[in-house]
Amino acid sequence: MAIASSASGGSPVDTSRWDTKYEFRAVLLLTLAFGLVGLDRWILPPLFAAQMGQDLGLTPADLGNLVGALGIAWGVSAIFMGGLSDIIGRRKVLVPAVVLFSVMSALSGMVTGLLSLMLIRIMMGVAEGAVAPTGVATAVEASHPKRRGLNNGLFQCSFALFGLAVAPILATQLLKVVSWHYVFMIVAIPGLIVAALLWFTIREPVTVGGGAEKAPRASFAQIFSHRNVALAMVGLLCAMSGIFVISAMMPSYLTGPQSYLHLTAEQMGFVTSAIGLGGFIGQFGVPGLSDRFGRRTVSLVSFAVAAVFLWLFLQTGADNQPMLFAFLFVASLANFGALALIAGPIAAEAAPLGLMSSVAGIVIGAGEIFGGGVAPVIAGNIAQNFGIQYTLWFAMGGQLLGIVLSLFFKETAPRFAHTSKTGEVSELDQFEEKHPEGVTRAD
Repeated sequence: MAIASSASGGSPVDTSRWDTKYEFRAVLLLTLAFGLVGLDRWILPPLFAAQMGQDLGLTPADLGNLVGALGIAWGVSAIFMGGLSDIIGRRKVLVPAVVLFSVMSALSGMVTGLLSLMLIRIMMGVAEGAVAPTGVATAVEASHPKRRGLNNGLFQCSFALFGLAVAPILATQLLKVVSWHYVFMIVAIPGLIVAALLWFTIREPVTVGGGAEKAPRASFAQIFSHRNVALAMVGLLCAMSGIFVISAMMPSYLTGPQSYLHLTAEQMGFVTSAIGLGGFIGQFGVPGLSDRFGRRTVSLVSFAVAAVFLWLFLQTGADNQPMLFAFLFVASLANFGALALIAGPIAAEAAPLGLMSSVAGIVIGAGEIFGGGVAPVIAGNIAQNFGIQYTLWFAMGGQLLGIVLSLFFKETAPRFAHTSKTGEVSELDQFEEKHPEGVTRAD
């Protein structure tokens, strides 16, 4: 059993009895699973551009619709599947979801047209949307209170690394030896292996049926009793708007007949890689910093840094590619860091006991539907009617709104919660104080 401490400064942590082996195994497998989510999601664009789109007779507009449809399906799924995992358990949602998106990835290599591909990508979005909130809750439950932010950052950072840094390179290298059909099938295999390991590793929280106490059934109004939940929904929308607009529009901003900077394809690839590399470091490091400096402070600084460095990027010309890379790297680091912080520790620590995955699902779902689905559509219309460069100003607007919202977050980090003016601590920390045997069963 894991031994937990109170964030309010009550019971001391018995670190000698903390199950660090389970914590390490669980977080490692969750990290691999979410990395594969990113890989399977973002390997489509480079395959589409290199070979797949021409073979199937599809247009760039079709690609945009495919990306948007997956994002909306992801968001809707996150809302409902997060709540389901609070009722039936983490493994019963997490493992089938990993299996399903892996199978859908393989089936993507068998499509013959837009309709079949659209249906498969929507199903993939449903499966991947279930992984996100369930994974956040599972990582929190497996983590020592002092490492919640760090471990959630590690869990989430693999999405950017695998999806936006590794996927383009892996896709282009595999296309040298196999067709795009087989690339989809190859990247599906690791997911099936990780799903099996998750089933035999992940423990259920004691608040799920069969544990020491039943999961409380809160009303919809009770879910929003902590103001951080509503703030996190809008805050994640701000973060995701920046990430998805920048990721979708950056290649067109840098190169092509309608670009703003008119770089070569190779130069574009170099600069654009800053998004994935910066995002990886930001998702890993920023939530960990919030364990030490507080959730509200780090969220505020992250949005501010993202806005400043995106502005610097916009002021930089085509003749200074190293600085373009550097500014985009830092902006992405801060932007992805804010996303990981809000979707992970801030959402989890605001949740009523037994509804952690439900709250994470609502927060992630809102951010994904509007930030990942609607925002790129708006950006596309801005590019068509006003110019590609103004899409990045639209992304900056999300960062500026995030700065304002961060001012109103209630501090919930265990290191600072007991020193807040209200003296309030999260229900998770209160439960850990009352139940020193921990939040997961050793089953």
